[in-house]
Amino acid sequence: SSTRGGSGRAGDGTDVEIEIEIDPSLGRLGPEGYRLVVETTGVTLSSSSLAGLANACQTLRQLFDPAIFRRAPGRVATWSLPCVVVEDSPAFAWRGAHLDVARHFFPAHFVSRFIDLIALHKLNVLHLHLTDDQGWRFPSATYPLLTEIGSWRAESMLGHARSGLFDGTPHGGAYTRSELVDLVAYAAARNVTIVPEIDLPGHTQAAIAAYPSLGNLDEPIEVWTRWGVSEHVLNTSDAALDFCRTILGEVLDVFPGSYIHVGGDECPKTEWSTSSSARKRIAELGLSSEEELQGWFTAQLGAFLTDNERRLVGWDEILEGGPLPDGATVMSWRGTRGGLAAARAGFDVVMCPEAPCYFDHYQSDDPQEPLAIHGRNTLADVYGYDPVPDDLGKDAAHHVLGSQFELWTEYLPRPEDVEYMAFPRAAALAEVVWSGPGGDLATFERNLAIHLARLDELGVNYRPPAGPHPWQRGGQGARRRP
Repeated sequence: SSTRGGSGRAGDGTDVEIEIEIDPSLGRLGPEGYRLVVETTGVTLSSSSLAGLANACQTLRQLFDPAIFRRAPGRVATWSLPCVVVEDSPAFAWRGAHLDVARHFFPAHFVSRFIDLIALHKLNVLHLHLTDDQGWRFPSATYPLLTEIGSWRAESMLGHARSGLFDGTPHGGAYTRSELVDLVAYAAARNVTIVPEIDLPGHTQAAIAAYPSLGNLDEPIEVWTRWGVSEHVLNTSDAALDFCRTILGEVLDVFPGSYIHVGGDECPKTEWSTSSSARKRIAELGLSSEEELQGWFTAQLGAFLTDNERRLVGWDEILEGGPLPDGATVMSWRGTRGGLAAARAGFDVVMCPEAPCYFDHYQSDDPQEPLAIHGRNTLADVYGYDPVPDDLGKDAAHHVLGSQFELWTEYLPRPEDVEYMAFPRAAALAEVVWSGPGGDLATFERNLAIHLARLDELGVNYRPPAGPHPWQRGGQGARRRP
């Protein structure tokens, strides 16, 4: 079937037709592949799927003058296109971007802009980190105190943990259900699936502040104001598991995608090791350690998701407590070892190791770079990444779904800070997961100069490859690099 999409104007000023068609024969290009033909008589975008047509549209946009990305591109009287034939398809199915909205809250209108920007780069997954020790952003009808109490903290730490300094200013926010439903639809229209993350059983101090009975102590606590990993984690009672199932059920009502992320990372066992309730649970189940207790906890979440025809995703720590839940997908962030083990065991993995996929790390050794957590992941590091480790082997390589970058936002309080750390490194990873690794860096850098003109028109606060603008530098204030 085909649809005539209106008319444009060719370089000589004549009207041209834009035809969009579903062509089953292009299934040979895969579910996201497409064919784009620009002739003097018109433009044809073809694919076997709507996802492929969305990718074709992004390529077509990039063939125009960068001014087309401006909200009011009135200065170009006549648009022109080169005559081309393009057949294209992605190397990896999972091409993702992770955004932490828990450490710092970002309103829905910025999340929609972020979706636009990753869709421009043909990234098709937005991993939305909705809960953590420092804030709970997901609305719950059953547990309203999660947002009434858990969504805001009294102040935020300035600089790294050793600074001991705080800003004295409350910070918070939460999404409404309708905002999240709208974001899901907005993303889907751009071939982006939102994968929500409710981090369990660690990184839950904000939830415990709202409902102290979820914790292991008989005393109230506050939403955490520090960065790092809190030792306050969920208890392992039936009531705590019921809480998790209820929250996940509400998540399923909002997010229709197949994958639901349950965290599983950085769960200190300090409280469990001294908890009579946790010790009793370990004995009842015949377990030998607190690590196995977390494995059992994760298995309960996996069973709930399986019963609801969804798939559990977790950080690579979920490998440490025993067998993985059936159908689980592992995000390998602590290097590649977890991903290798999971893939060899027959589980799907998303390779997103800290080096080079953590975009909260510094972009260079320049002392003028603004404050970041630590480390260094340069543009060249990202472009040189191969999501499939050399030692994985062909038999297991198909379990590598793809890769994504992570933006943890302890040190990114503003939308412009997120954009600075994301771009243009996101363009480098996007090329890797779309075209495959092994590209020529010099060619990429030449093409990037053209692409940055598009980001200029969109008003993106990207980091120039040569180094930060003067107004982007850390300086000597709160954003100073230590």
